[in-house]
Amino acid sequence: MDSINLAILVGGFLFVISIIATLISARLGAPMLLVFLIIGMLAGEQGLVGIKFDNPQVAFLIGSIALVIILFDGGMRTHPERFRVALAPASMLATVGVVLTCGIAGVAAAYLLNLTLLQGLLLGAILSSTDAAAVFSIFQSQGLRIKDRVASTLEIESGSNDPMAIMLTLTLVGILAQGEPVSWSVAIVFLQQAVVGGLMGYGAGRIFVFLCRKLPLSFAFFPLLAVASCIFIYAVTNFFGGSGFLAVYLMGYLVGNARLPQIIHILRMHDGLAWISQIGMFLMLGLLVVPSNLMNHLVPALLLAAVLIFIARPIAVLLSLIPFRFPARDQLFISWVGLRGAVPIILALFPWLAGMPDEHLYFDVAFVVVIVSLVVQGWSIVPIARWLKLEVPAELTPDQVMPLDAVPSNDVMEVLAFKVTDHSPVLSSSWPDLQFKQPVQFLGVVRNGEWILPEKKPVFNAKDTIMVLTKLKHARQISETLAKDAEKAVLNQSSFFGDFVLNGSISLSDLDAFYTINFEDQDPQQTLAGYITQRFHRRVVIGDQVQLDKLLLTVRQVNEAGEATQVGIKPVAD
Repeated sequence: MDSINLAILVGGFLFVISIIATLISARLGAPMLLVFLIIGMLAGEQGLVGIKFDNPQVAFLIGSIALVIILFDGGMRTHPERFRVALAPASMLATVGVVLTCGIAGVAAAYLLNLTLLQGLLLGAILSSTDAAAVFSIFQSQGLRIKDRVASTLEIESGSNDPMAIMLTLTLVGILAQGEPVSWSVAIVFLQQAVVGGLMGYGAGRIFVFLCRKLPLSFAFFPLLAVASCIFIYAVTNFFGGSGFLAVYLMGYLVGNARLPQIIHILRMHDGLAWISQIGMFLMLGLLVVPSNLMNHLVPALLLAAVLIFIARPIAVLLSLIPFRFPARDQLFISWVGLRGAVPIILALFPWLAGMPDEHLYFDVAFVVVIVSLVVQGWSIVPIARWLKLEVPAELTPDQVMPLDAVPSNDVMEVLAFKVTDHSPVLSSSWPDLQFKQPVQFLGVVRNGEWILPEKKPVFNAKDTIMVLTKLKHARQISETLAKDAEKAVLNQSSFFGDFVLNGSISLSDLDAFYTINFEDQDPQQTLAGYITQRFHRRVVIGDQVQLDKLLLTVRQVNEAGEATQVGIKPVAD
Protein backbone atom coordinates (compact mmCIF):
# COMPACT_ATOMS: atom_id res chain seq x y z
CA MET A 1 0.00 0.00 0.00
CA ASP A 2 2.83 2.40 0.85
CA SER A 3 4.47 1.81 -2.55
CA ILE A 4 1.19 2.53 -4.36
CA ASN A 5 0.69 5.72 -2.37
CA LEU A 6 4.29 6.75 -3.12
CA ALA A 7 3.76 6.16 -6.86
CA ILE A 8 0.61 8.30 -6.79
CA LEU A 9 2.45 11.01 -4.84
CA VAL A 10 5.36 11.10 -7.30
CA GLY A 11 3.05 11.00 -10.33
CA GLY A 12 0.92 13.86 -9.04
CA PHE A 13 4.01 15.89 -8.18
CA LEU A 14 5.48 15.41 -11.69
CA PHE A 15 2.22 16.52 -13.29
CA VAL A 16 2.07 19.65 -11.09
CA ILE A 17 5.70 20.54 -11.88
CA SER A 18 5.11 19.96 -15.61
CA ILE A 19 2.06 22.23 -15.71
CA ILE A 20 3.85 25.01 -13.81
CA ALA A 21 6.89 24.59 -16.09
CA THR A 22 4.75 25.55 -19.10
CA LEU A 23 4.95 29.16 -17.85
CA ILE A 24 8.75 29.03 -18.10
CA SER A 25 8.48 27.36 -21.50
CA ALA A 26 6.21 30.12 -22.82
CA ARG A 27 8.61 32.85 -21.66
CA LEU A 28 11.66 31.17 -23.15
CA GLY A 29 9.86 30.24 -26.37
CA ALA A 30 10.83 26.59 -25.82
CA PRO A 31 8.60 23.74 -27.00
CA MET A 32 6.49 22.54 -24.07
CA LEU A 33 7.00 18.91 -25.09
CA LEU A 34 10.75 19.34 -24.59
CA VAL A 35 10.12 20.55 -21.04
CA PHE A 36 7.99 17.48 -20.27
CA LEU A 37 10.67 15.16 -21.64
CA ILE A 38 13.38 16.79 -19.54
CA ILE A 39 11.28 16.58 -16.36
CA GLY A 40 10.69 12.90 -17.06
CA MET A 41 14.42 12.30 -17.52
CA LEU A 42 15.23 14.17 -14.29
CA ALA A 43 12.79 11.91 -12.45
CA GLY A 44 14.12 8.78 -14.18
CA GLU A 45 16.57 6.05 -13.27
CA GLN A 46 19.67 8.23 -13.59
CA GLY A 47 17.98 11.49 -12.63
CA LEU A 48 17.36 13.30 -9.34
CA VAL A 49 14.45 11.11 -8.22
CA GLY A 50 15.82 7.78 -9.47
CA ILE A 51 12.56 6.15 -10.61
CA LYS A 52 13.29 2.92 -12.50
CA PHE A 53 10.84 2.31 -15.33
CA ASP A 54 11.70 -0.16 -18.09
CA ASN A 55 8.35 -1.63 -19.16
CA PRO A 56 7.81 -1.05 -22.91
CA GLN A 57 4.38 -2.77 -22.82
CA VAL A 58 2.99 -0.27 -20.31
CA ALA A 59 4.67 2.60 -22.16
CA PHE A 60 3.14 1.47 -25.45
CA LEU A 61 -0.34 1.11 -23.91
CA ILE A 62 -0.25 4.57 -22.32
CA GLY A 63 1.31 6.12 -25.42
CA SER A 64 -1.29 4.60 -27.76
CA ILE A 65 -4.25 5.81 -25.67
CA ALA A 66 -2.67 9.26 -25.39
CA LEU A 67 -2.15 9.47 -29.17
CA VAL A 68 -5.76 8.41 -29.77
CA ILE A 69 -7.05 11.24 -27.58
CA ILE A 70 -4.67 13.78 -29.14
CA LEU A 71 -5.60 12.79 -32.71
CA PHE A 72 -9.34 12.83 -31.93
CA ASP A 73 -9.02 16.30 -30.42
CA GLY A 74 -6.99 17.48 -33.43
CA GLY A 75 -9.62 16.11 -35.81
CA MET A 76 -12.43 17.94 -33.99
CA ARG A 77 -10.54 21.23 -34.28
CA THR A 78 -9.81 20.85 -38.01
CA HIS A 79 -12.27 23.03 -39.94
CA PRO A 80 -13.54 22.20 -43.44
CA GLU A 81 -11.83 25.32 -44.75
CA ARG A 82 -8.50 23.71 -43.85
CA PHE A 83 -9.27 20.76 -46.11
CA ARG A 84 -10.48 22.96 -48.97
CA VAL A 85 -7.25 24.96 -48.82
CA ALA A 86 -4.64 22.27 -48.24
CA LEU A 87 -6.00 18.72 -48.52
CA ALA A 88 -4.11 17.82 -51.71
CA PRO A 89 -0.64 19.11 -50.73
CA ALA A 90 -0.99 17.82 -47.17
CA SER A 91 -1.99 14.38 -48.48
CA MET A 92 1.09 14.29 -50.70
CA LEU A 93 3.31 15.18 -47.75
CA ALA A 94 1.59 12.59 -45.56
CA THR A 95 2.12 9.80 -48.10
CA VAL A 96 4.83 10.50 -50.69
CA GLY A 97 6.67 12.78 -48.26
CA VAL A 98 6.73 10.13 -45.53
CA VAL A 99 8.02 7.48 -47.96
CA LEU A 100 10.75 9.81 -49.27
CA THR A 101 11.78 10.78 -45.74
CA CYS A 102 11.85 7.11 -44.74
CA GLY A 103 14.02 6.21 -47.74
CA ILE A 104 16.58 9.03 -47.39
CA ALA A 105 16.83 8.79 -43.61
CA GLY A 106 16.92 4.98 -43.83
CA VAL A 107 19.89 4.91 -46.19
CA ALA A 108 21.71 7.45 -43.99
CA ALA A 109 20.91 5.42 -40.83
CA ALA A 110 22.23 2.21 -42.40
CA TYR A 111 25.52 3.93 -43.24
CA LEU A 112 25.96 5.89 -39.99
CA LEU A 113 24.98 3.07 -37.61
CA ASN A 114 26.42 0.16 -39.58
CA LEU A 115 22.98 -1.46 -40.07
CA THR A 116 21.53 -3.49 -42.90
CA LEU A 117 19.42 -1.57 -45.40
CA LEU A 118 16.17 -2.98 -43.99
CA GLN A 119 17.19 -2.04 -40.44
CA GLY A 120 18.09 1.45 -41.64
CA LEU A 121 14.74 1.79 -43.42
CA LEU A 122 12.98 0.70 -40.23
CA LEU A 123 14.70 3.51 -38.34
CA GLY A 124 13.79 5.86 -41.20
CA ALA A 125 10.12 4.80 -40.94
CA ILE A 126 10.17 5.36 -37.17
CA LEU A 127 11.44 8.93 -37.70
CA SER A 128 9.30 9.80 -40.72
CA SER A 129 6.23 11.37 -39.05
CA THR A 130 5.98 14.97 -37.83
CA ASP A 131 4.30 16.44 -34.78
CA ALA A 132 2.67 19.79 -35.42
CA ALA A 133 1.20 19.82 -31.90
CA ALA A 134 4.59 21.08 -30.79
CA VAL A 135 4.55 23.72 -33.53
CA PHE A 136 1.11 25.11 -32.81
CA SER A 137 1.69 25.17 -29.05
CA ILE A 138 4.63 27.49 -29.80
CA PHE A 139 2.52 29.61 -32.13
CA GLN A 140 -0.20 29.88 -29.49
CA SER A 141 2.14 30.78 -26.65
CA GLN A 142 3.93 33.40 -28.80
CA GLY A 143 0.70 34.81 -30.28
CA LEU A 144 1.90 34.07 -33.82
CA ARG A 145 -0.47 33.56 -36.75
CA ILE A 146 0.88 32.39 -40.11
CA LYS A 147 -0.69 32.14 -43.57
CA ASP A 148 -3.68 29.82 -43.67
CA ARG A 149 -2.31 27.68 -46.53
CA VAL A 150 0.93 26.95 -44.69
CA ALA A 151 -0.79 26.40 -41.33
CA SER A 152 -3.47 24.18 -42.91
CA THR A 153 -0.90 22.10 -44.76
CA LEU A 154 1.12 21.52 -41.60
CA GLU A 155 -1.96 20.76 -39.51
CA ILE A 156 -3.48 18.21 -41.90
CA GLU A 157 -0.10 16.63 -42.66
CA SER A 158 0.69 16.08 -38.99
CA GLY A 159 -2.73 14.56 -38.35
CA SER A 160 -2.59 12.19 -41.30
CA ASN A 161 1.07 11.18 -41.64
CA ASP A 162 1.14 9.17 -38.42
CA PRO A 163 -0.86 6.26 -39.94
CA MET A 164 1.55 6.11 -42.89
CA ALA A 165 4.58 6.02 -40.60
CA ILE A 166 2.92 3.37 -38.43
CA MET A 167 2.10 1.19 -41.46
CA LEU A 168 5.69 1.43 -42.71
CA THR A 169 7.08 0.62 -39.27
CA LEU A 170 4.79 -2.37 -38.69
CA THR A 171 5.55 -3.75 -42.14
CA LEU A 172 9.32 -3.50 -41.68
CA VAL A 173 9.16 -4.91 -38.13
CA GLY A 174 7.23 -7.87 -39.50
CA ILE A 175 9.81 -8.46 -42.22
CA LEU A 176 12.77 -8.21 -39.84
CA ALA A 177 11.36 -9.93 -36.73
CA GLN A 178 9.37 -12.70 -38.39
CA GLY A 179 11.38 -13.15 -41.57
CA GLU A 180 8.46 -12.18 -43.83
CA PRO A 181 9.59 -11.71 -47.44
CA VAL A 182 9.19 -8.38 -49.22
CA SER A 183 6.37 -8.81 -51.75
CA TRP A 184 3.27 -7.20 -53.20
CA SER A 185 1.47 -8.15 -49.97
CA VAL A 186 3.08 -5.05 -48.43
CA ALA A 187 1.15 -2.80 -50.84
CA ILE A 188 -2.04 -4.73 -50.06
CA VAL A 189 -1.53 -4.18 -46.33
CA PHE A 190 -1.02 -0.46 -46.96
CA LEU A 191 -4.22 -0.26 -48.97
CA GLN A 192 -6.13 -2.24 -46.35
CA GLN A 193 -4.94 0.03 -43.56
CA ALA A 194 -6.01 3.17 -45.43
CA VAL A 195 -9.36 1.91 -46.75
CA VAL A 196 -10.52 0.15 -43.57
CA GLY A 197 -9.32 3.06 -41.43
CA GLY A 198 -11.13 5.59 -43.60
CA LEU A 199 -14.40 3.62 -43.72
CA MET A 200 -14.40 2.86 -40.00
CA GLY A 201 -13.64 6.48 -39.12
CA TYR A 202 -16.39 7.79 -41.40
CA GLY A 203 -18.93 5.28 -40.09
CA ALA A 204 -18.01 5.90 -36.46
CA GLY A 205 -18.25 9.66 -36.90
CA ARG A 206 -21.71 9.44 -38.45
CA ILE A 207 -22.95 7.03 -35.78
CA PHE A 208 -21.61 9.20 -32.96
CA VAL A 209 -23.30 12.30 -34.40
CA PHE A 210 -26.59 10.36 -34.71
CA LEU A 211 -26.35 9.17 -31.09
CA CYS A 212 -25.65 12.71 -29.85
CA ARG A 213 -28.84 13.92 -31.51
CA LYS A 214 -30.99 11.03 -30.32
CA LEU A 215 -29.76 9.94 -26.87
CA PRO A 216 -31.43 11.85 -23.98
CA LEU A 217 -28.21 11.92 -21.92
CA SER A 218 -27.06 14.73 -19.68
CA PHE A 219 -24.59 17.08 -21.37
CA ALA A 220 -21.97 15.98 -18.85
CA PHE A 221 -21.96 12.45 -20.28
CA PHE A 222 -21.29 13.32 -23.93
CA PRO A 223 -17.57 14.18 -23.43
CA LEU A 224 -17.17 10.84 -21.66
CA LEU A 225 -19.01 9.10 -24.50
CA ALA A 226 -16.64 10.76 -26.98
CA VAL A 227 -13.55 9.51 -25.11
CA ALA A 228 -14.91 5.98 -24.84
CA SER A 229 -16.01 5.96 -28.50
CA CYS A 230 -12.67 7.11 -29.94
CA ILE A 231 -10.73 4.53 -27.91
CA PHE A 232 -13.24 1.82 -28.90
CA ILE A 233 -13.15 2.65 -32.62
CA TYR A 234 -9.34 2.68 -32.52
CA ALA A 235 -9.27 -0.87 -31.14
CA VAL A 236 -12.01 -2.16 -33.48
CA THR A 237 -10.31 -0.69 -36.55
CA ASN A 238 -7.00 -2.28 -35.61
CA PHE A 239 -8.80 -5.61 -35.08
CA PHE A 240 -10.09 -5.52 -38.66
CA GLY A 241 -6.66 -4.65 -40.07
CA GLY A 242 -7.19 -0.91 -40.54
CA SER A 243 -5.34 2.15 -39.30
CA GLY A 244 -6.90 3.00 -35.95
CA PHE A 245 -5.17 6.38 -35.83
CA LEU A 246 -6.57 7.39 -39.22
CA ALA A 247 -10.05 6.26 -38.14
CA VAL A 248 -9.88 8.30 -34.93
CA TYR A 249 -8.70 11.46 -36.72
CA LEU A 250 -11.48 11.21 -39.34
CA MET A 251 -14.09 10.48 -36.68
CA GLY A 252 -12.99 13.58 -34.74
CA TYR A 253 -13.22 15.70 -37.89
CA LEU A 254 -16.81 14.59 -38.55
CA VAL A 255 -17.86 15.12 -34.93
CA GLY A 256 -16.21 18.53 -34.65
CA ASN A 257 -17.91 19.89 -37.78
CA ALA A 258 -21.40 18.47 -37.24
CA ARG A 259 -22.68 21.56 -35.34
CA LEU A 260 -23.81 19.47 -32.40
CA PRO A 261 -25.24 21.31 -29.37
CA GLN A 262 -22.94 19.18 -27.19
CA ILE A 263 -19.75 20.03 -29.09
CA ILE A 264 -18.72 22.93 -26.85
CA HIS A 265 -18.74 20.61 -23.81
CA ILE A 266 -16.85 17.90 -25.70
CA LEU A 267 -14.20 20.37 -26.90
CA ARG A 268 -13.67 21.87 -23.46
CA MET A 269 -13.10 18.50 -21.84
CA HIS A 270 -10.94 17.17 -24.67
CA ASP A 271 -8.72 20.26 -24.56
CA GLY A 272 -7.72 19.30 -21.03
CA LEU A 273 -7.54 15.60 -21.87
CA ALA A 274 -5.26 16.28 -24.84
CA TRP A 275 -2.86 18.24 -22.63
CA ILE A 276 -2.94 15.56 -19.92
CA SER A 277 -2.21 12.97 -22.61
CA GLN A 278 0.75 14.91 -23.96
CA ILE A 279 2.18 15.59 -20.50
CA GLY A 280 1.71 12.00 -19.36
CA MET A 281 3.13 10.54 -22.57
CA PHE A 282 6.28 12.68 -22.56
CA LEU A 283 6.87 12.24 -18.83
CA MET A 284 6.62 8.47 -19.32
CA LEU A 285 8.99 8.49 -22.29
CA GLY A 286 11.42 10.61 -20.30
CA LEU A 287 11.27 8.05 -17.49
CA LEU A 288 11.82 5.19 -19.94
CA VAL A 289 15.08 6.52 -21.35
CA VAL A 290 18.43 5.79 -19.70
CA PRO A 291 20.72 8.79 -20.42
CA SER A 292 23.92 6.72 -20.26
CA ASN A 293 22.60 4.47 -23.05
CA LEU A 294 22.18 7.51 -25.29
CA MET A 295 25.94 8.01 -25.29
CA ASN A 296 26.48 4.68 -27.08
CA HIS A 297 25.05 6.03 -30.32
CA LEU A 298 25.15 9.78 -29.68
CA VAL A 299 27.38 10.91 -32.57
CA PRO A 300 25.64 8.83 -35.29
CA ALA A 301 22.25 9.90 -33.89
CA LEU A 302 23.24 13.58 -34.06
CA LEU A 303 24.44 13.14 -37.66
CA LEU A 304 21.19 11.34 -38.53
CA ALA A 305 19.21 14.23 -37.02
CA ALA A 306 21.15 16.63 -39.25
CA VAL A 307 20.42 14.50 -42.32
CA LEU A 308 16.74 14.42 -41.41
CA ILE A 309 16.48 18.18 -40.80
CA PHE A 310 18.67 19.53 -43.61
CA ILE A 311 18.40 16.87 -46.35
CA ALA A 312 15.56 14.36 -46.01
CA ARG A 313 12.75 16.72 -45.00
CA PRO A 314 13.59 19.50 -47.52
CA ILE A 315 13.84 16.99 -50.41
CA ALA A 316 10.57 15.31 -49.40
CA VAL A 317 8.78 18.67 -49.21
CA LEU A 318 10.25 19.93 -52.50
CA LEU A 319 9.26 16.82 -54.47
CA SER A 320 5.85 16.43 -52.81
CA LEU A 321 4.80 20.04 -53.44
CA ILE A 322 5.97 20.32 -57.06
CA PRO A 323 2.40 19.99 -58.47
CA PHE A 324 1.03 22.74 -56.22
CA ARG A 325 3.35 25.67 -57.02
CA PHE A 326 3.95 26.72 -53.43
CA PRO A 327 6.07 29.89 -53.12
CA ALA A 328 9.69 29.18 -52.21
CA ARG A 329 9.40 30.74 -48.76
CA ASP A 330 6.32 28.62 -47.96
CA GLN A 331 8.20 25.47 -48.95
CA LEU A 332 11.22 26.52 -46.90
CA PHE A 333 9.11 27.04 -43.80
CA ILE A 334 7.22 23.74 -44.24
CA SER A 335 10.59 22.03 -44.60
CA TRP A 336 11.89 23.58 -41.39
CA VAL A 337 8.75 22.80 -39.40
CA GLY A 338 9.11 19.03 -39.72
CA LEU A 339 9.37 18.65 -35.95
CA ARG A 340 9.62 15.17 -34.50
CA GLY A 341 7.56 14.52 -31.37
CA ALA A 342 6.03 11.65 -29.45
CA VAL A 343 5.14 9.37 -32.36
CA PRO A 344 8.73 8.44 -33.36
CA ILE A 345 9.53 7.50 -29.75
CA ILE A 346 6.34 5.42 -29.49
CA LEU A 347 7.12 3.74 -32.82
CA ALA A 348 10.63 2.97 -31.55
CA LEU A 349 8.97 0.67 -29.00
CA PHE A 350 7.75 -1.66 -31.79
CA PRO A 351 11.16 -3.37 -32.34
CA TRP A 352 11.53 -3.58 -28.56
CA LEU A 353 8.12 -5.27 -28.19
CA ALA A 354 8.88 -7.61 -31.11
CA GLY A 355 12.04 -8.83 -29.38
CA MET A 356 14.35 -7.73 -32.18
CA PRO A 357 18.13 -7.62 -31.65
CA ASP A 358 19.53 -4.22 -30.56
CA GLU A 359 16.02 -3.10 -29.59
CA HIS A 360 17.43 -0.25 -27.46
CA LEU A 361 19.26 1.17 -30.48
CA TYR A 362 16.03 2.23 -32.21
CA PHE A 363 14.63 3.80 -29.04
CA ASP A 364 17.81 5.64 -28.08
CA VAL A 365 18.44 7.01 -31.59
CA ALA A 366 14.82 8.11 -31.97
CA PHE A 367 14.99 9.84 -28.58
CA VAL A 368 18.13 11.79 -29.51
CA VAL A 369 16.66 12.83 -32.88
CA VAL A 370 13.46 14.07 -31.21
CA ILE A 371 15.44 16.09 -28.64
CA VAL A 372 17.58 17.67 -31.39
CA SER A 373 14.49 18.45 -33.48
CA LEU A 374 12.66 20.10 -30.58
CA VAL A 375 15.71 22.16 -29.59
CA VAL A 376 17.00 23.23 -33.03
CA GLN A 377 13.76 23.55 -34.97
CA GLY A 378 11.37 24.25 -32.10
CA TRP A 379 13.28 27.21 -30.71
CA SER A 380 13.72 28.82 -34.13
CA ILE A 381 10.22 28.47 -35.58
CA VAL A 382 8.92 31.90 -34.58
CA PRO A 383 11.91 33.99 -35.79
CA ILE A 384 12.05 32.01 -39.06
CA ALA A 385 8.32 32.53 -39.67
CA ARG A 386 8.82 36.27 -39.25
CA TRP A 387 12.01 36.29 -41.31
CA LEU A 388 10.17 34.60 -44.18
CA LYS A 389 7.31 37.12 -43.77
CA LEU A 390 4.70 34.42 -43.26
CA GLU A 391 3.18 36.09 -40.22
CA VAL A 392 -0.32 37.45 -40.76
CA PRO A 393 -1.84 40.00 -38.33
CA ALA A 394 -3.86 38.11 -35.73
CA GLU A 395 -7.63 38.41 -35.91
CA LEU A 396 -9.31 40.29 -33.09
CA THR A 397 -11.33 38.00 -30.86
CA PRO A 398 -13.53 38.37 -27.76
CA ASP A 399 -12.06 37.61 -24.34
CA GLN A 400 -14.79 35.03 -23.72
CA VAL A 401 -17.22 33.25 -26.06
CA MET A 402 -20.37 31.47 -24.90
CA PRO A 403 -22.12 29.71 -27.82
CA LEU A 404 -25.88 29.18 -27.64
CA ASP A 405 -25.79 26.01 -29.75
CA ALA A 406 -28.52 24.43 -27.63
CA VAL A 407 -31.01 27.06 -28.85
CA PRO A 408 -32.53 25.99 -32.23
CA SER A 409 -31.59 28.62 -34.81
CA ASN A 410 -30.66 28.89 -38.48
CA ASP A 411 -27.53 30.76 -37.37
CA VAL A 412 -25.34 29.89 -34.38
CA MET A 413 -25.74 32.59 -31.72
CA GLU A 414 -23.00 33.59 -29.28
CA VAL A 415 -22.67 35.75 -26.20
CA LEU A 416 -19.38 37.65 -26.47
CA ALA A 417 -17.51 39.22 -23.57
CA PHE A 418 -14.96 42.04 -24.05
CA LYS A 419 -12.78 43.41 -21.26
CA VAL A 420 -12.21 47.16 -21.20
CA THR A 421 -8.65 48.34 -20.48
CA ASP A 422 -6.94 51.73 -20.23
CA HIS A 423 -6.10 51.40 -23.97
CA SER A 424 -9.46 50.13 -25.23
CA PRO A 425 -10.91 52.23 -28.06
CA VAL A 426 -14.36 52.20 -26.36
CA LEU A 427 -13.07 53.60 -23.04
CA SER A 428 -15.25 56.51 -21.80
CA SER A 429 -17.86 55.72 -24.48
CA SER A 430 -21.36 54.35 -24.01
CA TRP A 431 -23.29 51.88 -26.16
CA PRO A 432 -25.30 54.52 -28.07
CA ASP A 433 -21.98 56.08 -29.20
CA LEU A 434 -21.01 52.92 -31.11
CA GLN A 435 -22.19 52.10 -34.61
CA PHE A 436 -22.40 48.58 -36.07
CA LYS A 437 -23.41 47.40 -39.53
CA GLN A 438 -24.08 43.92 -38.15
CA PRO A 439 -27.04 42.97 -35.96
CA VAL A 440 -25.89 42.93 -32.32
CA GLN A 441 -27.71 43.15 -28.99
CA PHE A 442 -26.09 44.90 -26.01
CA LEU A 443 -26.62 42.84 -22.83
CA GLY A 444 -25.04 45.21 -20.36
CA VAL A 445 -21.79 45.62 -18.43
CA VAL A 446 -20.31 43.59 -15.58
CA ARG A 447 -18.56 46.04 -13.19
CA ASN A 448 -17.04 44.93 -9.88
CA GLY A 449 -19.06 41.73 -10.09
CA GLU A 450 -22.36 43.57 -10.57
CA TRP A 451 -24.48 43.45 -13.74
CA ILE A 452 -25.42 46.92 -15.03
CA LEU A 453 -28.44 46.61 -17.32
CA PRO A 454 -28.48 48.17 -20.82
CA GLU A 455 -31.31 50.51 -19.84
CA LYS A 456 -28.92 52.45 -17.60
CA LYS A 457 -26.70 53.29 -20.60
CA PRO A 458 -23.43 52.93 -18.64
CA VAL A 459 -20.26 54.69 -19.74
CA PHE A 460 -17.51 52.10 -20.22
CA ASN A 461 -14.73 52.20 -17.62
CA ALA A 462 -11.46 50.30 -17.33
CA LYS A 463 -11.92 46.77 -15.89
CA ASP A 464 -15.51 46.61 -17.18
CA THR A 465 -16.67 43.57 -19.15
CA ILE A 466 -19.01 44.33 -22.05
CA MET A 467 -21.55 41.60 -22.90
CA VAL A 468 -23.20 41.39 -26.35
CA LEU A 469 -25.29 38.84 -28.27
CA THR A 470 -24.69 38.30 -31.98
CA LYS A 471 -24.44 35.67 -34.69
CA LEU A 472 -21.27 33.60 -34.97
CA LYS A 473 -20.55 34.92 -38.47
CA HIS A 474 -20.49 38.52 -37.17
CA ALA A 475 -18.16 37.94 -34.21
CA ARG A 476 -15.05 39.13 -36.08
CA GLN A 477 -16.60 42.42 -37.20
CA ILE A 478 -17.95 43.12 -33.70
CA SER A 479 -14.50 42.42 -32.24
CA GLU A 480 -12.92 45.02 -34.52
CA THR A 481 -14.79 47.67 -32.53
CA LEU A 482 -14.95 46.25 -29.00
CA ALA A 483 -11.69 44.28 -28.56
CA LYS A 484 -9.13 45.85 -26.24
CA ASP A 485 -6.33 45.62 -28.84
CA ALA A 486 -8.40 47.03 -31.73
CA GLU A 487 -6.27 50.15 -32.27
CA LYS A 488 -2.99 48.20 -32.21
CA ALA A 489 -4.46 45.64 -34.59
CA VAL A 490 -5.48 48.36 -37.03
CA LEU A 491 -1.88 49.61 -37.15
CA ASN A 492 -0.53 46.07 -37.67
CA GLN A 493 -3.03 45.38 -40.43
CA SER A 494 -2.25 48.68 -42.11
CA SER A 495 1.46 47.83 -42.08
CA PHE A 496 0.86 44.35 -43.53
CA PHE A 497 -2.02 44.91 -45.96
CA GLY A 498 -1.44 48.57 -46.81
CA ASP A 499 -3.36 51.73 -46.03
CA PHE A 500 -5.92 51.17 -48.79
CA VAL A 501 -8.31 48.25 -49.08
CA LEU A 502 -10.30 47.71 -52.28
CA ASN A 503 -13.11 45.39 -53.26
CA GLY A 504 -11.90 42.29 -55.11
CA SER A 505 -14.54 42.80 -57.80
CA ILE A 506 -13.09 46.05 -59.20
CA SER A 507 -11.26 45.78 -62.50
CA LEU A 508 -7.59 46.45 -63.16
CA SER A 509 -8.62 49.40 -65.35
CA ASP A 510 -10.47 50.90 -62.35
CA LEU A 511 -7.27 50.53 -60.34
CA ASP A 512 -5.37 52.21 -63.17
CA ALA A 513 -7.47 55.34 -62.56
CA PHE A 514 -5.63 55.79 -59.23
CA TYR A 515 -2.23 54.25 -60.08
CA THR A 516 -0.41 54.24 -63.40
CA ILE A 517 -0.07 50.54 -64.19
CA ASN A 518 1.93 48.80 -66.90
CA PHE A 519 -0.47 45.95 -67.78
CA GLU A 520 1.90 44.13 -70.18
CA ASP A 521 -0.11 41.02 -71.22
CA GLN A 522 -2.85 41.44 -68.60
CA ASP A 523 -6.49 42.07 -69.48
CA PRO A 524 -7.42 45.52 -68.10
CA GLN A 525 -11.02 44.35 -67.61
CA GLN A 526 -9.95 41.48 -65.34
CA THR A 527 -10.95 41.85 -61.68
CA LEU A 528 -8.45 42.03 -58.85
CA ALA A 529 -9.79 38.71 -57.51
CA GLY A 530 -9.46 37.11 -60.94
CA TYR A 531 -5.89 38.37 -61.37
CA ILE A 532 -4.81 36.99 -57.98
CA THR A 533 -6.50 33.62 -58.63
CA GLN A 534 -4.83 33.42 -62.05
CA ARG A 535 -1.42 34.02 -60.52
CA PHE A 536 -1.90 31.36 -57.81
CA HIS A 537 -3.75 28.73 -59.90
CA ARG A 538 -5.67 27.66 -56.76
CA ARG A 539 -7.80 28.88 -53.86
CA VAL A 540 -6.33 31.98 -52.30
CA VAL A 541 -6.04 32.57 -48.56
CA ILE A 542 -5.65 35.61 -46.36
CA GLY A 543 -2.09 36.90 -46.61
CA ASP A 544 -1.41 35.73 -50.19
CA GLN A 545 0.58 38.38 -52.03
CA VAL A 546 1.18 39.07 -55.72
CA GLN A 547 2.81 41.99 -57.47
CA LEU A 548 1.10 44.02 -60.18
CA ASP A 549 3.65 46.34 -61.78
CA LYS A 550 4.75 48.51 -58.82
CA LEU A 551 1.85 47.55 -56.54
CA LEU A 552 1.81 44.76 -53.95
CA LEU A 553 -1.64 43.16 -53.70
CA THR A 554 -2.38 41.35 -50.43
CA VAL A 555 -5.51 39.27 -49.89
CA ARG A 556 -7.32 40.56 -46.81
CA GLN A 557 -10.62 38.69 -46.99
CA VAL A 558 -11.91 35.67 -48.95
CA ASN A 559 -15.32 34.12 -49.53
CA GLU A 560 -16.34 30.46 -49.26
CA ALA A 561 -15.37 29.88 -52.90
CA GLY A 562 -11.79 30.89 -52.12
CA GLU A 563 -11.97 34.19 -54.04
CA ALA A 564 -10.52 37.46 -52.74
CA THR A 565 -13.30 39.84 -51.66
CA GLN A 566 -11.01 42.47 -50.14
CA VAL A 567 -7.49 43.29 -51.32
CA GLY A 568 -4.91 45.52 -49.63
CA ILE A 569 -2.89 47.83 -51.89
CA LYS A 570 0.66 48.88 -51.05
CA PRO A 571 3.25 50.50 -53.38
CA VAL A 572 6.47 48.53 -53.81
CA ALA A 573 9.55 50.52 -52.87
CA ASP A 574 11.98 51.07 -55.74
